[in-house]
Amino acid sequence: MPDSRHPALARFSPRTVGLAAAGVTVLIWTSFILIARASSDPARGGVLTPFDIAWCRILGASLILVPWGAWLVRQDRARGVRGSSWLRVSPLPGYITVKVGFFGGLLYAMLAYSGFVHAPALHASVLMPGSLPLWTALLAMWLLRDRITPARAMGLALIVLGDLLVGSLSLLRAFDGGSVWLGDVLFMSAAMCWATYSVLARHYKLDAVRATMALTTFACVTYLPMYTALALTGVVKAHIFHAPLRDVLFQMVFQGWGSVVISGVTFTQMIRHFGPVRSTMITALVPGLSALGAVLLLGEPLHWNLVAGLLLVTGGILFGVRAAAPNTLKRIAVTAMPERAGG
Repeated sequence: MPDSRHPALARFSPRTVGLAAAGVTVLIWTSFILIARASSDPARGGVLTPFDIAWCRILGASLILVPWGAWLVRQDRARGVRGSSWLRVSPLPGYITVKVGFFGGLLYAMLAYSGFVHAPALHASVLMPGSLPLWTALLAMWLLRDRITPARAMGLALIVLGDLLVGSLSLLRAFDGGSVWLGDVLFMSAAMCWATYSVLARHYKLDAVRATMALTTFACVTYLPMYTALALTGVVKAHIFHAPLRDVLFQMVFQGWGSVVISGVTFTQMIRHFGPVRSTMITALVPGLSALGAVLLLGEPLHWNLVAGLLLVTGGILFGVRAAAPNTLKRIAVTAMPERAGG
């Protein structure tokens, strides 16, 4: 029957809503990699720096999520719920807001966009969504005492091998003066930050929408005023106040509204319809689609090691998800927040 929690969607069947949510999620996550590379690559004439794009992302998302979060806080306080907000804006307590905001809202964006300056989108398509399950499994084993089954270990081994195929050659080229290896390190570091956020969300059993509001609020309160002041005083090289307005608005709309707000809602809707296992299998399309887009739209060369790494990473994700399916069915009554790997 239609989802009563979303009256506007009541006219559509649950399958239609689920498929639409999955399509939008995969499209945004794929576009995130391609647009971030096209916008950050100096060779393509990008006018904004990586930190400029992070500023646009945070500002765009804040225009929607901060007022929404403040409204939820007022609703909570009207029901007598106290101590569950930060600055009366974030709908999560302060200590949780700071943790998820630092890793998921601030550090992730700065590292990811910086990586696109040095490494192509093909590398990002393998290393960011590819290394996310690896970091998540290791952090969950350490912080949540999760156990890695032999089948899941096999999937993670395929991911590690794929990452090594992509990153090792760029690391060797570092001796020739190249900086692609630095981009690869930044991509994997960004994936580790998002994995940390995902594990924290699981640890605190956070609602996905409230967690997204919290991380955006933290980034808004800390990054926006600090970077704006540094940009206006000339301490950092920023172009946000000199770039064409259309470029700034585009990044605010796509990176903020699209990558943060819309994909956050559609991902949650996809989970409700397909469940965590099938949803993760659907999002495993992102590495392949973004790699194909990098070749066709950005003209990036597809070397043998990238093809092999892409196949290994995608296979490792699918293998690990299929291996986890029986355990997921046994714990079908347990609510869990899966990792979100897009942008």
